[in-house]
Amino acid sequence: MAPAAGRTEEVLTYLERHERKELLRFLTCGSVDDGKSTLIGRLLHDSQVIYEDQLQALERDSQGAGGGLDLALLVDGLQAEREQGITIDVAYRYFATDKRKFIIADTPGHEQYTRNMVTGASTCDVAVILIDAGSGTLTQTKRHTYLARLLGIRHLIVAVNKMDAVGYSEAVFNRVHEGYLGFAERLGVASLSFVPISALHGDNVVQPSANMAWYRGATLMHLLESVPVGATKDFAHFRMAVQRVNRPDAAFRGYSGTVAGGVVRPGDSVLALPSGKVSEVARIVTMDGDLDEAFAPMAVTLTLTDDIDVSRGDMLASPERRPHLADVFEAHLVWLAETPLDTGRQYLVKHGSKQVYGQVRALNHRVDVNTLEQLPAATLKLNEVGLAFFTLAEPIGFDPYRHNRATGAFIVIDPLTNATVGAGMIEPPGAQTAGAHWDEAPRGALEAAPPAVSAAEKSERLGQAPVTVLLTGVSMTGKTAIAQAVERKLFRAGRLATVLDGQAFRLGMSRDLGFSAADRSENLRRAAEAAKLVNAAGLICLTAFVVPHERVRERVRQAIGAERFLEVFLTAPLATLQERDERGLYAAAQRGELPSFPGVTSTFEPPTAPDLTINTAATTVEDAAEQVLALLRERRFVW
Repeated sequence: MAPAAGRTEEVLTYLERHERKELLRFLTCGSVDDGKSTLIGRLLHDSQVIYEDQLQALERDSQGAGGGLDLALLVDGLQAEREQGITIDVAYRYFATDKRKFIIADTPGHEQYTRNMVTGASTCDVAVILIDAGSGTLTQTKRHTYLARLLGIRHLIVAVNKMDAVGYSEAVFNRVHEGYLGFAERLGVASLSFVPISALHGDNVVQPSANMAWYRGATLMHLLESVPVGATKDFAHFRMAVQRVNRPDAAFRGYSGTVAGGVVRPGDSVLALPSGKVSEVARIVTMDGDLDEAFAPMAVTLTLTDDIDVSRGDMLASPERRPHLADVFEAHLVWLAETPLDTGRQYLVKHGSKQVYGQVRALNHRVDVNTLEQLPAATLKLNEVGLAFFTLAEPIGFDPYRHNRATGAFIVIDPLTNATVGAGMIEPPGAQTAGAHWDEAPRGALEAAPPAVSAAEKSERLGQAPVTVLLTGVSMTGKTAIAQAVERKLFRAGRLATVLDGQAFRLGMSRDLGFSAADRSENLRRAAEAAKLVNAAGLICLTAFVVPHERVRERVRQAIGAERFLEVFLTAPLATLQERDERGLYAAAQRGELPSFPGVTSTFEPPTAPDLTINTAATTVEDAAEQVLALLRERRFVW
């Protein structure tokens, strides 16, 4: 019995060690006939993970393949694929080495199967881009590279295949390397490796090649075993979409789901969205007992200390690092249906476990994935990619896709057929600055008349230089009060300024706009144009606007001119802001009644390099105004 017990212990030890190995998901992609399926077959064969019965079946099926094993048959499982010699569907294979576990997605190269490639890439950490050494970088290669980057894959390995067909030439490899690198640099690929291989003969796949002594880099397998994928995961921002409210009996109420980001522990505060209620984690429950902590991608059940309203589709998140909550957003959309996108139609948008009605209000552009050119478009057809502006029937909690793939992705469903017709990746709010409004050319042959009085003459008369001061910060930080105090001080000193107040501006110039990220951006674009007119009159323009997104503030700076633009950031603790809030806006936002309230139910991005920062909780309005006035004197806008 002792030897049997010893073997059992060895098996259990092996399984435990295997379970702790890091899992890497990667895909192979590229042009048709670049050898993707053969490469995967070679990886499996040379890693010695093929079972004897599989090997026997492969030998039987490879008869007529020139006397050798046709390793592509390990992956090309569909009869149609074997008949045509191409990959049509996405095929998955699992294997493990001493260092890692792997799941491989073999994706099709044909343009008509782009949607299959998108499906395979959506969960991968690494993309292996195959290039035929004799053909070089083709349009399909570029398309798959662009889609891999769009889908958030940060690590690309370029495998220059069929080196045996070009005599293992270093010059050919260098030519392919330079040709692809020029395209990849335009996409901002941060982690990029090149390896020359022959999948047919196994050169540099698992073992180093004796035929390419000039190559001193790592093999493909070594790159796959060593690429640092753990560093790309978000462990700072806790996120969990509730998939099920677990009520086995009246004494237990838990919320089940998969942790999509961050770490959670008993005693941590959690925010429920969209309600905005805050509670504390009591337990982390699993089938194997309670845990001291949970992190992505663990599936757990959380119990809370308070009986708050949480339902399937809601999100639990960190209150300090909360996600965006909005019913509008911009997203890159891959269209997956034969029927083109209808921008006036209601679709179902499935985000995590939440499903809401929504529509594409406008298409900013369509992307030519072969040239990366952005083209105007009214719709998207099968396999096309575009930047779309979505509006939903109710707000969702999300992160930009580039920050968290789980909370930044969604699918679009046809409510009549229940078919998936699109896949989307959400952009950061304000990143596109409301599309074309900032950059579009004026309509018609228009030309501004030259001024009758020069800027120098106005400065000499007024004793000041024109400048726009943006006082930015969340609601109740004192933007308007401080701007008006500065205006009064300048007036007493014989200088002229005017105040553009955010609320007053919306009552007039922007009464047609709402409070979405795009509408806020358009409001600021109009304010920037108004400030430019004020500055053209030789006056100082004091603007009091929230401007929650850094990218939009930067566009305002560019529109007005960096040489006459100052940014003053006003801040105060939340408790102070709530005390000043006589209208109860913060309380309403925390109840979930104001879905786009910066600093509570939507993000406020603090300026990265303001010209002046004032904590208005520790400074009076008069003192703050004096600090702004001192800044104007220091920068020689007032003398």
